[in-house]
Formats: sequence, structure tokens, C-alpha cells
Amino acid sequence: MADEDYAELVLTVVERIPPGRVMSYGAIAEYLGQGGPRQVGAVMAHYGGGVPWHRVVAANGRLVPGHEQEALRRHRQENTPLRGDKVDMRQAAWWPEDQG
Repeated sequence: MADEDYAELVLTVVERIPPGRVMSYGAIAEYLGQGGPRQVGAVMAHYGGGVPWHRVVAANGRLVPGHEQEALRRHRQENTPLRGDKVDMRQAAWWPEDQG
């Protein structure tokens, strides 16, 4: 699969994450059945500016490195469940088949 095709798949999933919810890099790769957290991270770093990039976090809830303050501001606006400066993954994690 071409890199552009994979990037398009990743970005399509990210666009579906509802406000106040998140997916980890690894969860996106798992859902797509290809790649891994690093590949998803590379796509987000290169192409993620046009999608809700702040809704993609590390598996432990850590926000995008280097963009923590902006991500935190956006999560607070969306009322994303937080634990300190991380996303509360138990409450905020989303899977594409979830309703809401």
C-alpha cells in the first residue's frame, strides 16, 4: 500500500473521532489492521493539520508532544475527560463502531 493511501485511511479515521473522545496511535493502527503507532504518528506529523489532531493521543493519554498546551485547550473546550494534563483513557477512548 502506498504511503499516501495509508495516510488517507488514518486521516479518515481521525476525522470520525467525536468531540470529547480520543483514539491512541496504536488503536488507529489496530483498527486499520496495518502499520503501528509510529506509522500513525508519522502520518499525523506530516498530514494531520487539517483534521482534529488533538484527538489522537498516546496510549497512556499523553498529549501530542510539542503541542500539549494547544491540545489541552482544545480538549477543555470539548469537555474531554482529563486526569491532570493527560486524557482519561478509560472515559475518553473511542472506537469507530462506538455510538457517540
